[in-house]
Amino acid sequence: MNLPLILWKFSRPHTIIGSVISITTLYLYAQQHHSPFNYALLLLALIVGITCNIFIVGINQVQDVEIDRINKPNLPIPAGVLSLGMAKRIVYGSLLISLGVGMYISPYLFLIVTLSTSIGWAYSMPPFFFKKHHITAALSISIVRGVLLNAGGFLLFNYLLNNKIDMPHDMLILTVFVFAFSVVISWFKDLADMEGDAKFNIKTLAITLTPKQVLQAGTIVVVLAYLFSILSAELKGILFYGHIVLLILFLINNMLINLKELSSIKKYYKRFWWFFFAEYLVYLLAYVFEYSA
Repeated sequence: MNLPLILWKFSRPHTIIGSVISITTLYLYAQQHHSPFNYALLLLALIVGITCNIFIVGINQVQDVEIDRINKPNLPIPAGVLSLGMAKRIVYGSLLISLGVGMYISPYLFLIVTLSTSIGWAYSMPPFFFKKHHITAALSISIVRGVLLNAGGFLLFNYLLNNKIDMPHDMLILTVFVFAFSVVISWFKDLADMEGDAKFNIKTLAITLTPKQVLQAGTIVVVLAYLFSILSAELKGILFYGHIVLLILFLINNMLINLKELSSIKKYYKRFWWFFFAEYLVYLLAYVFEYSA
């Protein structure tokens, strides 16, 4: 396996893609106030988001080597294609880049990155080890993605581009949705990891309850989030119809999972992330065809 592919797998691509799509969407929504397009700001913000993301997912892999030998043996470290020492250099190098570029852009972005990486570190590392209980795990993921990245990211862009600190209606709805969806991400990601989590006494919701109950609870939360977005879109436009389509597709997707087959659970979780990507893409479509017209 060549080095770029190893680094790509180490970075957990679905989370990188999610960060890139979300940052770009948030920038464009701040940009729609007819301020000059700042390509440098967007590029630097993407660098911050990607390196921050690599630190958070990377420190988890550095800490969880023994757990991953059971749950995710194909990851670079347990697979033996990336040494622990090299992984640590990548992780802490990414942290320095994220903090350094964040400070260059704005002290406020530096604060967002500091809070995000601190929560990410505490999620995986002792003595906090937030991932060890489903409540602190869910709060960690939803606060970083829903509050710090989504709300904080938009407010920062709005301030830098327009010298304003306000949250438009659509961005508030998006933040609520992403917060709720991120809670469910924290529940669903553990459905395929029960063997290793149980061995190391990590009390995920899938272990505390049952996989079926977790799937049902997560489905209810996501459906409510979609309904909230649909009703908040004022019965018109791309956001209204787009969320109706996504809700239907989500319910169809839930019919495809077989909780008795590990491969089916893993495929379902991959598809679940598609809905995270699609949420931002719906807002991008609304921006292109409605707000920027």
